[in-house]
Amino acid sequence: MTRNEAAPAPQGEPGRWTLDAARELYDLPFNDLLFRAHTIHRENFDPNRVQLSKLLNIKTGGCPEDCGYCSQSAHHTSNVKASKLMGTIDVVAEAQKAKEQGATRYCMGAAWRSPKPRDEAAIVSMIKEVKALGLETCMTLGMLSADQACTFAKAGLDYYNHNIDTSERFYPEVTTTRTFDDRLETLAHVREAGMKVCSGGILGLGEEEDDRIDMLVTLANLPTPPESVPINMLIPIPGSRLAEAKAVDSIGFVRIVALARLMMPQSHVRLTAGRADMSDEMQALCFFAGANSIFIGDTLLTTANPGDDRDRSLLSRLRLTPMTLEAHQ
Repeated sequence: MTRNEAAPAPQGEPGRWTLDAARELYDLPFNDLLFRAHTIHRENFDPNRVQLSKLLNIKTGGCPEDCGYCSQSAHHTSNVKASKLMGTIDVVAEAQKAKEQGATRYCMGAAWRSPKPRDEAAIVSMIKEVKALGLETCMTLGMLSADQACTFAKAGLDYYNHNIDTSERFYPEVTTTRTFDDRLETLAHVREAGMKVCSGGILGLGEEEDDRIDMLVTLANLPTPPESVPINMLIPIPGSRLAEAKAVDSIGFVRIVALARLMMPQSHVRLTAGRADMSDEMQALCFFAGANSIFIGDTLLTTANPGDDRDRSLLSRLRLTPMTLEAHQ
């Protein structure tokens, strides 16, 4: 059997992916890879609909973690000042605006290692009030204990975001204040509490191609793959440890999007950080390769996002329409 005729690795069967099997798909001729990914995408989703989410930074800066990519780490000199946790009224007001802009999921992020007990009541209030607007709710608050995951699940939290960032091999080069196993433990707590998992990674941290592929292997081999898989392109932050990181190759980025679609056919694959630096043509290729979710708005936490005008123009030119909430539940 020739490389072009290689049988695809098993799809939708957690635990069976290997790095070699995933690499074989990744290395296919570009047109073959995109054809396979788009075919799988059509089998699981309407290829002309995109899920829209909005992300709000509810607590900025001062994080004790030393993630090399992050502007909010207290270890860096990125000039992002620490703030207090926002009030529920302000968060709900922003969520209402997001709903009016077409978002169906509202994601709230706090720059913490993990939530402190004193903040849990406020988080629960935000979850309940945002959910009452008819939006899906998502939080990213750092590591969670099993009890915290249960508390937030009971409040109605739909998704919890906790990216694994990269491969287990490369992870210590990115963060030293927590381990790869710490990340997986939080994902297990989230799943056991009955919430949906949002977990992906970042390309451009200095990793090798195999690290990017192995990151997807880890996610696809979870007992249940994440329902949402954000694929980020590093935005080098002045003052951070990765401020001088080399830019990601566009074709390599699209290959990872296609591979994510092939390995996790029923997951939403989201184009996340870095879209402001992507050409419309690159984004179009990503959508064809299986990406079907984006964050709308001008900012993502502390970095730039394309903004509503550019997104509306691009989606209109591609004849892509936003998903309704019922379409992606």
